[in-house]
Amino acid sequence: MKAVVNGISINYEVFGTDGPWVVLSHSLACNLRMWGPQINFLQEGYRVLAFDTRGHGGSEAPKSPYTLDMLSDDSIALLERLEIDKPHWIGLSMGGMIGMTIAIKHPEKFRSLTLADTTSRIPNELWPIWTTRIEQSASEGMASLVDQTLQRWFTSEFIDRSPPDLKFVAAMIESTPTEGYIGCCQAIPKINCTAELHRINCPIQIIVGEQDAGTPVQMSEEIHAAALGSELVVIPHASHLSNLEQPQLFNDAVKRFLLRH
Repeated sequence: MKAVVNGISINYEVFGTDGPWVVLSHSLACNLRMWGPQINFLQEGYRVLAFDTRGHGGSEAPKSPYTLDMLSDDSIALLERLEIDKPHWIGLSMGGMIGMTIAIKHPEKFRSLTLADTTSRIPNELWPIWTTRIEQSASEGMASLVDQTLQRWFTSEFIDRSPPDLKFVAAMIESTPTEGYIGCCQAIPKINCTAELHRINCPIQIIVGEQDAGTPVQMSEEIHAAALGSELVVIPHASHLSNLEQPQLFNDAVKRFLLRH
């Protein structure tokens, strides 16, 4: 389904028919389909909204640059259009950054906030990495980023098994519009909200893969220390896309948290 919000067309899907709302916000260079294992279990007791972030999947990919405020405004406008009030928000990587941005600006917006494999701050010395990714995608296309991204997102043991999810994720990366990827790569490094996490007024769960190379455990520990009352779950044998590498452990953590809130 499509909705025109905040001046662009956003692609979304709704699953389940009853229960509290859960909103799923995906990683950079992915789309709503990365949440397959979570949608399957959540739709039994929740109404689930999964959507493609600006510049990704079936959503419009206007010219860059983008900002996290822009991406959060897209999300808020979509929630308002669909009359979704006080949902649980689950965001992974970029989706977690969008969730934090919304929750800081609108402390009463969410029933709960799950931040998976994400960060509240990217040091300035890491910005050249993002510049390199922007330049590579612009000059060589998204296919050139697939192998290095998979190596960052999954453990070597997972890659060696070559499961179907590996090809599925590779296809998502390659099909991401270059303009959308570049726009979000310009937004992500500017996140610096650790000092503002205390303003969030809902329960917070932080999930991170033990071997996450993209947003290492230390980054989740920093969020955990700044967000008083939050809880931290470290998932073994998982890297950045912990929801796909260890879906059962990820789902179990989410289920326990949602049932309490």
